[in-house]
Amino acid sequence: MHHFHYRNGRLHAEDVAIDDIVQAVGSPVYIYSTATLTRHFQVFADSLKEFGGLVCFAVKSNGNTAVIRTLARLGAGADVVSGGELMVARAAGVPAERIIFSGVGKSRAEMELALDEGIHQINVESVPELDLLNEVALARGVKAPVALRVNPDVGAGGHAKITTGKKENKFGIDWTAAPAAYRHACSLPGLDVKGVAVHIGSQIADLQPFEDAFLRVRDLVLMLRADGISLSRIDLGGGLGVPYEDGNDIPPPPPEYAAIVRSTLGDLGCSISAEPGRLIAGNAGLLVSEVMFIKEGSTRTFAIVDAAMNDLVRPAMYEAFHGIIPVAEPVPGEATIGYDVVGPVCETGDTFARQRPLPPLKAGDLIAFKTAGAYGATMSSQYNARPLVPEVLVDGNRFAVVRRRPTFEEMRALEQVPEWLE
Repeated sequence: MHHFHYRNGRLHAEDVAIDDIVQAVGSPVYIYSTATLTRHFQVFADSLKEFGGLVCFAVKSNGNTAVIRTLARLGAGADVVSGGELMVARAAGVPAERIIFSGVGKSRAEMELALDEGIHQINVESVPELDLLNEVALARGVKAPVALRVNPDVGAGGHAKITTGKKENKFGIDWTAAPAAYRHACSLPGLDVKGVAVHIGSQIADLQPFEDAFLRVRDLVLMLRADGISLSRIDLGGGLGVPYEDGNDIPPPPPEYAAIVRSTLGDLGCSISAEPGRLIAGNAGLLVSEVMFIKEGSTRTFAIVDAAMNDLVRPAMYEAFHGIIPVAEPVPGEATIGYDVVGPVCETGDTFARQRPLPPLKAGDLIAFKTAGAYGATMSSQYNARPLVPEVLVDGNRFAVVRRRPTFEEMRALEQVPEWLE
């Protein structure tokens, strides 16, 4: 469910007309709905409430401070994968005790930051990382609260680049090697071994891979208990998908996901946490863009828009589908035209859609890319010296720019010319 609807012929975000935002802010622009963020978080959190753990928003999916603060005020924690994301989460008001630090390549400095902040948990993904974290913790005079991320060798995810739970992926400790890794971790005086973590991928639309992975986690917990190692926490990661195309490949709702958690892990007596990102933010955001030209090719009609692959890279990187709708409501029954929707960047890959049926478009029309609230702005770049797209947060009948478009001078501020080129 989302809160983007036509009203009096104009697309609205909650009670604000999209074209009014573009008039004030310019195009392209990311627009987020507070009501959608709130609803999606609450539905997921309510489904897992009985398990007593944390629901930590995956900051990598949307790193905007205002978005994170909106969720933090609802009780969300944060799942971070870098020191920078940790500082963003803290600046957004997420308490340290509601932060989980994941990722395969944490530096010494990032470990020090996490320990100094006193975060809830560090998810460790290799034995060398255990050893380094132990060394850092001892130097800090603290014990690091850790969970070991286990790779259950379960395939899932909508694209090979977002599957993380197979043995050939870089993530986690192979589940067959996990007992030995736990015994080693428990022997290190700087570590406080709290739990087990698992994350099998992203944009998963089927519950079976979750059940398979959770059953392996269950087996591991019971095996470790028999070995004298008792864990109190289970971190399920994220991965539950969202519908990018209306009516197709609809993922299961959170209560059905919670039923799988209950049947596989509910009797173990562990607090159970999760790290949703896309599920919370995906459908809470649009990328709005203006049509620059309609170009008639020999075999295609191109709609050239002012957004580009540097603003929304998912179609170029993952062959990802995003629904596209006009901001002005189409006339009912109006014939459509198949457009290749492309951006101005000098790459053939700067293509959002091929032969997408849309109402007739002309220069100056506004279109909206749906389900752009996750892995949109957070993955954007300044390729072709294009400024980052501004972000706007809507709340009812009000809106605010929560990241402005930088000037060219600001984009160049980190560069300098060496003296021999002066």
